[in-house]
Amino acid sequence: MIESYSLQTLTFLWPDMFWLLAVVPLLLLFYFRLMARRRLADLRYAGLVMTSADTAAQTARPLSPWRAALDHHTPAFLLILGLILLIAAVARPRAVVVLPSRVDAIIVALDASGSMRATDIKPSRLAAAQAALKTFVAGQPSQVRVGVVSIAATASLVQSPTDKRDDILRAIDRVQLQPGSALGSGLVIALTTLMPTSGIDTEKIISGKPSYPGARDWTRQTEILNFKPVAPGSNSSAAIVLVTDGESNTGPELMEAAKLAAERGVRIFTVGVGTPEGAMLSVDGWSMRVRLDEAGLKKVADMTRGEYFRAGSETDLKVIYKHLSAKLALGKGRETEITALFVAAGMLLALTAVLISLLRSSRVL
Repeated sequence: MIESYSLQTLTFLWPDMFWLLAVVPLLLLFYFRLMARRRLADLRYAGLVMTSADTAAQTARPLSPWRAALDHHTPAFLLILGLILLIAAVARPRAVVVLPSRVDAIIVALDASGSMRATDIKPSRLAAAQAALKTFVAGQPSQVRVGVVSIAATASLVQSPTDKRDDILRAIDRVQLQPGSALGSGLVIALTTLMPTSGIDTEKIISGKPSYPGARDWTRQTEILNFKPVAPGSNSSAAIVLVTDGESNTGPELMEAAKLAAERGVRIFTVGVGTPEGAMLSVDGWSMRVRLDEAGLKKVADMTRGEYFRAGSETDLKVIYKHLSAKLALGKGRETEITALFVAAGMLLALTAVLISLLRSSRVL
């Protein structure tokens, strides 16, 4: 996956230490008084000694007043800025650092319902989604396992998570158009495939039949009874990518299935395939317009801390899957002390100030 780091929510463990900043205006006052004394001394002895450097300075092109002041005072201000950063380091800064994490398994849940034959995306919604998914799978790191779930009137596992790319690509090709759309069932199957011991009563959710202790082994029943929800999006090792036009007409409610994923920390990234204006379909003498239903897909992504993407063309789909690879690599934010960064930046500024002064005048300030 693509590695990326970001810092958020800067706080300080010892904010009381910022009283040390009171030293900064005192140092500035001392500096300007020192500069004033030097100017008086220069004026007093200006006519006594004329060095070769002074002669060169007189013959050189004069700088504007503001440029000369900036050039003269730059080392001092760099030193002061470095001191401020060092004082901030004493206050022990902390930030939420988002580090890259490896997703171990991804389930691609692909809608194969009749509405996916619509041609508002060429050559069809399903064909475009399949072609883009192959590019997405080929771009995953070799250690990431990918599984495929097909969604129609019922959902079925076409390929269990594997790192064998050829098997995954063949599974994507095996997904064929069928009547019905049970998106909720597709998410439940994907979730139980990723987390078989997560305490989900799959039979009860999909078929509506009550689950009795005698119907399954006691270990399974214990998992269901002892399940405790976790924070949404907290599971960084697994994710679901739902590719659909958003229309569901059978099976468990889509939002209920999304809630199950949220309670287990699994992120769902939803990809809406189609256009809002949709396309006309004719089936058995009936004609209907099938549109992309974005509202539900956005709610699913928000609930599980995933993200929603809309694909209005095959090109859009390929671009989306590139973004998805980066999103799947982004781990959970963790509050970390970053004092070392402030110390390093402060020391770098201070050393730069000293070096500039030594090169210009063989003195620190």
